[in-house]
Amino acid sequence: MPLSDQPTWIDYAEFGERFVEAAVTESRIEAAVSGMAGRGMTIGPFSVGPAGLARFVAKGSVGKPRIVRHGPHVHFEVMVPVKLRVDITLGGQRLRLEAVVEIDLDLHARTAAPLLIVIDIPPVTGRDVSFVMRAQAIGTAFELLLDPIARMVQREVANRLNAILADPDSRRGRVFDVEAIIDGAESTHRDREQFDWIGYDEFGRQFFQRIVTAERVREVVESMAGKPIEVGPMRTGPRNAAEVSVQGSVRVPRLAEREISVESAPESAGLVAFDLTIPVSLDITVEVVQANKYRAEVEVPLELVARAADPLLIVIDTEPPRARDIDLEVTAQGWRARTLGRLAKIDAQVAAQVAAVVRDEVADMSRRTIDVAARLNSIGV
Repeated sequence: MPLSDQPTWIDYAEFGERFVEAAVTESRIEAAVSGMAGRGMTIGPFSVGPAGLARFVAKGSVGKPRIVRHGPHVHFEVMVPVKLRVDITLGGQRLRLEAVVEIDLDLHARTAAPLLIVIDIPPVTGRDVSFVMRAQAIGTAFELLLDPIARMVQREVANRLNAILADPDSRRGRVFDVEAIIDGAESTHRDREQFDWIGYDEFGRQFFQRIVTAERVREVVESMAGKPIEVGPMRTGPRNAAEVSVQGSVRVPRLAEREISVESAPESAGLVAFDLTIPVSLDITVEVVQANKYRAEVEVPLELVARAADPLLIVIDTEPPRARDIDLEVTAQGWRARTLGRLAKIDAQVAAQVAAVVRDEVADMSRRTIDVAARLNSIGV
């Protein structure tokens, strides 16, 4: 692979920040709070003014929230509009006003264990609610009631919006269980009211630990089973007198988790890693005057390391195998084949050729790369 095609590695912590930023978009925030729109709201009747002689009631509905991304750490400003009709009764006189209410919310995408993204909304207070009444010229008595009515409406709107946000369905809509979404499973965490908060950096580390599992990697590497391997014909032995042909296939690879220690590889410590063994069964034919048959069982060891790369990629990284690392056991069929095999040194030749074939297989990094940003656009995170 050309040097320019090599990925730019990032650590798991940086991956976590980028993942949350990519996953929590304006459209997803809009979907998370869309349940507010159209909700009816009634305030009162309440008594106001001196001796409580005046009464008012306000009725209306919640409009569509407007969302603006704000700040580098996945903050959003959300403005929720409410239109109200306010009826005031004083001394047998009735006044009807139109009121425009706007509630300013500050939303923050937070991460929680085990692998949750939660749209956190602090409780709404009266200070978050702006209230403007539209009226033609009104009498002094009514005008004196407007300020206490406004304060009461602000407080009551805040209380009702908090009740809407605390509704179980509304709360569920703001909790994204990333692991359950990827697994296509029902989440057991979306009904929670208390969360074990973690930072974006820890979320990134947990993502690789919980998502890049042996089971998922095994599904990928086991697809190699049955892949045919053909080598040759090639010339070998003294004066290249022998012609060697190899045919075989990959058997089911074996995968095991491994732990990278700080002592052995300080630059890779803490990364998710696996030991992969690719077994290959080969039939070898060496033509010298006549065909001589051999059977070979080959084991190719590879170390797989799950890395994060720019901009938001998961790469299953591996070093190509070397011939000297390949365990090759050749069984000759007949005494003549045994003698010829030693002369032709087919063990080393076959190991080198198998290593070359496997190197070609793992050379294409695109087959071991997952574009997480593209996946986010295709699933419901």
